[in-house]
Amino acid sequence: MLINGRDLLAVANDNNFAVPAFNISDYAMLNGVVDISEERRAPLIVAIHPDELSHLGADVMASVIARAHRATVPVAVHFDHGASYEQILLAIRTGFTSVMIDGSMLPFDENVAMTRRVVESAHQLGISVEGELGTIGKTDDEAEDGAATIIYTDPEDAVTFVRETGVDSLAVAIGTCHGIYPASMKPELKLDLLRQIKAAVDIPLVLHGGSNNPDAEIGESVKLGVNKINISSDIKVAYHTKMREILADDSLREPNSIQPPCVEAMKVTASQKIDLFDAAGKAELY
Repeated sequence: MLINGRDLLAVANDNNFAVPAFNISDYAMLNGVVDISEERRAPLIVAIHPDELSHLGADVMASVIARAHRATVPVAVHFDHGASYEQILLAIRTGFTSVMIDGSMLPFDENVAMTRRVVESAHQLGISVEGELGTIGKTDDEAEDGAATIIYTDPEDAVTFVRETGVDSLAVAIGTCHGIYPASMKPELKLDLLRQIKAAVDIPLVLHGGSNNPDAEIGESVKLGVNKINISSDIKVAYHTKMREILADDSLREPNSIQPPCVEAMKVTASQKIDLFDAAGKAELY
């Protein structure tokens, strides 16, 4: 069942759970995250970053949308980290039901102006909009881009941002980074700050950089009001680690010999996230 992000996250906000947003970069991964969501009866956000869309090719989106329509659980197809109004227009034309405009690296007023412009266009077509306030860190060049120094979300600024833009959900900065943390970095979320932001705004909150953080902190963030958590690196690590293992047998060449075990390994990781986010069984609420 294909729906937009606003309707998907409203139920999560009302029922205190988080919907996993799994970033996919090939069609096998798409089938894997849909299959495990159906098995666990969990709502799903299929997230696709501009780099991933470039790799997949925009023509594949018709099949992604069709797969979401066929799903027996609610699915939003989300354009992740759109960097410009023009990118968002491409996402809208391509069929995404949810878009993120990321103006977090811009001055506050410019972020507000660009986000408001996206909201005005997307809402006319029933497409939901996620904005971002504050910055997400970066661990390596393999991950999505991020800031060298995290700028934490200010709760008062969050109130102004939500009021002035009309966004449907807000990605907040409480200490996460994109990618896999090296041994020299210790992730630590500012959960007290999350409490303050949640008390200040009433729309669903989003946590980017959800991979590779301590389960206890991520689980607590859900209890404190995060309703969407982005997971990209963790499922890709599971998928490609298994693929490296499979490809040690150099006699294999057919995708049907190589990819199914990789998808199963990815599904194990995705299932653990569904449990951590308290999303299992929540499809029945829609």
